[in-house]
Amino acid sequence: MYKVLLVEDERMIREGLKLLIEKGTSGFAVMAEAENGKDALYYLRTEMPDLIVTDIRMREVDGLALIGKIREMYEELPIVIISGYGDFHYAQKALKYKVSDYLLKPIDRLELVSTLAKIRQVLDRKKKVREEENGVDGSHREERQIIRKVKAFIHDHLDGDLRLQTLAESVHLNPIYLSQLFKIETGENVSDYITQVRMNRAKQLLHETSLKVYDIARLVGYQSAKHFMLVFKKEVGMTPGSYRDLVGSKDL
Repeated sequence: MYKVLLVEDERMIREGLKLLIEKGTSGFAVMAEAENGKDALYYLRTEMPDLIVTDIRMREVDGLALIGKIREMYEELPIVIISGYGDFHYAQKALKYKVSDYLLKPIDRLELVSTLAKIRQVLDRKKKVREEENGVDGSHREERQIIRKVKAFIHDHLDGDLRLQTLAESVHLNPIYLSQLFKIETGENVSDYITQVRMNRAKQLLHETSLKVYDIARLVGYQSAKHFMLVFKKEVGMTPGSYRDLVGSKDL
C-alpha cells in the first residue's frame, strides 16, 4: 500500500479527497493530512510518503513554495497539485518542479483515478528494480547493515528517545537521508516500525506479566498511559485490558 500525504487547507475538500483516494483508487492510503504547507514541511522532516497531493494556494507556505522545498529534500517524490480554474497559470509554474500531474477543482473522480494509476505503475516499476538489484548482485550491503543497526537500536531503547534525530546520530547519518534509506530498504516509515515494535513488546508484557497498563506504557516508550492505550487500540483492534483477557483465556 503506497502512502499519501494530503495537503489542503479546506477541511471539506480534504475529507472528500481522502475518500476518493482510499475508496476510489487501488493501492493508496492517506497516511497523513496537513492543512497548510508549513505543517506539511514539518511532517516531511521526519517521514517520507510515496506520494504528495497538494493544493496550489494555501495560507502561510503556499503550494508552489512547498513543492520547491519538497524538491530540495526528495528529488523524485511524486507530486500531484490541485488548482482552481483561476490558478491555472500559477499552477503551470509548478511544472518546472517536475510534478506528476495537476488536477482542476472540482476534482473529477475518473481523472484522479487515472492519474494515481499512472503513478502507481511508476512506483511499482521502481520497487521491482530495487528488489531485483538487491536480490541479484547483493548491492546496498552497507545500507542494509545500517538499517539492521537502527532496528537493533530501536529494540534496545524502546523506553527511551527514539526520535529520528536520535536514530540518525546513532549511525552518523543525516535524519532526512536515514528516513529515505529506511523507507527504501524496508518499505515502511521509521515511525511505523517503531510503533510496531512497541506494540509487539506491549503484547508480550500483557501476556507474560501482571504489570499495570501504565507501567507497560512506560516500558515501551509512552509517558502517557492514555496515549499508549489509544495507539494500542488503533494498532491491535482492542484495549490492552481486553487483549490481556483474551490471551489469558487462551492459556486456560
